Amino acid sequence: MSPSEPPHAASADPAVLATRRVDAARHLLKPHQIRESLALAAQPWQRNAALAGLQASLAAAIALPLTLVSPWPHLVGFASLGTLAALFGRFAPQAGRGRVVLLCAMWLTFAVLAMSAAAGLGAPYPVQVGLLALACGFFFFVATTGQYGPPGALIFVFAAGAAMGHVASWHDVLERATATALAAGLTWVICAGTEALRPQATPEAPFPVEPVRPLDHRLIAATRITLGSAIAAFAAYAAGAPHPAWAAMGAVAVMQGTHLHINMSRALQRMAGTVVGAGLVWLILAQEPSVWSAIAVLVFLQFATEMIIGANYALGQILVTPMALLMSYLAAPGAAGTAMAPERVFDTLVGAGIGIVLAVACSTLDDRIHLARHHVARERREGV
Repeated sequence: MSPSEPPHAASADPAVLATRRVDAARHLLKPHQIRESLALAAQPWQRNAALAGLQASLAAAIALPLTLVSPWPHLVGFASLGTLAALFGRFAPQAGRGRVVLLCAMWLTFAVLAMSAAAGLGAPYPVQVGLLALACGFFFFVATTGQYGPPGALIFVFAAGAAMGHVASWHDVLERATATALAAGLTWVICAGTEALRPQATPEAPFPVEPVRPLDHRLIAATRITLGSAIAAFAAYAAGAPHPAWAAMGAVAVMQGTHLHINMSRALQRMAGTVVGAGLVWLILAQEPSVWSAIAVLVFLQFATEMIIGANYALGQILVTPMALLMSYLAAPGAAGTAMAPERVFDTLVGAGIGIVLAVACSTLDDRIHLARHHVARERREGV
């Protein structure tokens, strides 16, 4: 039962609830589901979000210019991935966040190293797509088991997806991993040095904590996510999309929700936010910005995203989309340009759509009972 549901909703007899999969689909298409997706929530512990965004921005503002003036400016896109480690562990207990950020820095580096190594070994692109799908399930399991908090598995999948494609030599593999690791290490130092600024939980105001699901639940969810991301990524690849990893990410974002109504809200919000965000980044890329201009915008977006994404996921996606595409632009300036914006929309629609269909198709009876009770509670509150 969600905290907003009245007690009588939870006591509804499952025998009288509509709990078939087709009933679940009908519940998810009700108008109140749209209204839930549009609602703005009070952002919990906004200072923590602001600090995480500031730490990521500071890391990017230091690491990316240093990479550009180094002998390896072509690695600036991978350095930007390392700075994302600052986004994790914002609600970790005191003295525990450093461990979380360090572990996430290691996983980001591993994601880049593993996918780059597969490409370096000559894995055909369809094989890389399959490995990415496995990575989606694997990183979901890692993030939920480790309780790394938002943004969860998506960042690791994004890092793995950025490493897909042709790799000329093992030297390139090591360069990519080193750039990611160095930027992530700098990020850990920044987070450790500013830890005193992070407010701590109190008995009166505890941090929001997502309870760890039982092992079998996590394994089942990871399997579902692997299947969903594989279908989404291969569908995008078959359609000729150059970045099928974005479709896989759309499926992961939807399917990692704990309940079906959350899955649906994430799907709608990700679709709507991506459409608007793609329009925004198209305007930016149409100006053919210099690498320095792209970095300046990226640094701002790192901070701004964390300030609003907790209030509504769609609002966050409006800024996440330009941020992701600018990172791709930094990895290969001018190579894709404005063409990335409509592809991002297409991949997101494919991934989120497949994600919600599979979330319903693979749902358990308990999932559908929870959704039915949530639906009944919502209708009672609205007097339907």
